[in-house]
Amino acid sequence: MRFRYAEWDDARHGTARSTFDTLFDLFQQLLFHTGGDADEALQWLTAIDKEYGITDEDMGLGDFIDELKDRGYIDRDDQTGVVSITAKAERGLRERSLEEIFKDLRKAGRGDHKTPFSGMGSERQPETRPYTFGDDVHDLDVTGTLSNAFRRGGIDEFGLTQDDFQVFETDHHTSVATVLMIDLSHSMVLYGEDRITPARKTALALAELITTRYPKDTLDIVAFGNEAWEVEMKDLPYLQVGPYHTNTRAGLERARDILRRRKNRNKQIFMVTDGKPSCHFVNGRLYRNAYGLDRQIVNKVLDEAAICRREGITITTFMIARDPYLQDFVRQLTEVNHGRAYYAGLDELGGFLFEDYVRNRRKRMR
Repeated sequence: MRFRYAEWDDARHGTARSTFDTLFDLFQQLLFHTGGDADEALQWLTAIDKEYGITDEDMGLGDFIDELKDRGYIDRDDQTGVVSITAKAERGLRERSLEEIFKDLRKAGRGDHKTPFSGMGSERQPETRPYTFGDDVHDLDVTGTLSNAFRRGGIDEFGLTQDDFQVFETDHHTSVATVLMIDLSHSMVLYGEDRITPARKTALALAELITTRYPKDTLDIVAFGNEAWEVEMKDLPYLQVGPYHTNTRAGLERARDILRRRKNRNKQIFMVTDGKPSCHFVNGRLYRNAYGLDRQIVNKVLDEAAICRREGITITTFMIARDPYLQDFVRQLTEVNHGRAYYAGLDELGGFLFEDYVRNRRKRMR
């Protein structure tokens, strides 16, 4: 048999993307960079179309906008004319973030994280052990139990005693309460480097991961600048950097307060930041120092890290900056908390965070 090879033709094989799909893909990418601002994203899209001619006779930008509205992705205010994305579009951004960042996601049980402890649990293991009072009869190893009886009495005097019963080992599973802290200080957009977009995308992906794959887990978002505040899931696409300093202490305090109210056995903080702590509150007033590592500020942050350790809360820091003196601060925080730290590039942040969450290396039961 002879084969003839030729260049792949999308149109011939029915895999060509429609103009809407192409434009929608670009529109979503622009939404990540504009913080969910649909008007600004459409302005960028218009400029790109003028430069590169991405629309065609079948669908111009006006047709594309009408299609977005018809499909429920955007709304237009009749009085102001302002265009905004809908809840459907927000969900689409979370799904896209999960697909992009967590593309290597392994299928796993819903809501479960393994621990290395055996006992009464929900996942059967191949190992067995003698039955003890209180074991679930559904975990009975029938073959092993009958083998014990045969070895003890043989076929002629076959009978079962309590000592013959074997049960399968099972793994404990735990639920995890996670607080994701996101630095919204001004340094996240300084020096010509956009650090907030990957942080925002990572938060979207983690929210989608937990709500769809681990519904027994909880995720809370804490943004921090001069102070700290909670962010709802629906607000994630719109996170914006402000003219803030970095109050890491306030962020940890807020995260710890949230986790104290959670009933999950395992509790952790994921902190995404690019800079040193540069402010904190003293007697109700904001004390600021943006120059160097102010020991007054740093020591208060380390105190919070120690409190988290005593309360069983692990802090994992994702540092998206590589300044040696900033890494030194992260090293101190990690040592005090007995936590973990990653020095991630902008394109590595999601992968590092995903691996740490799914492996859930904090494997102990209290």
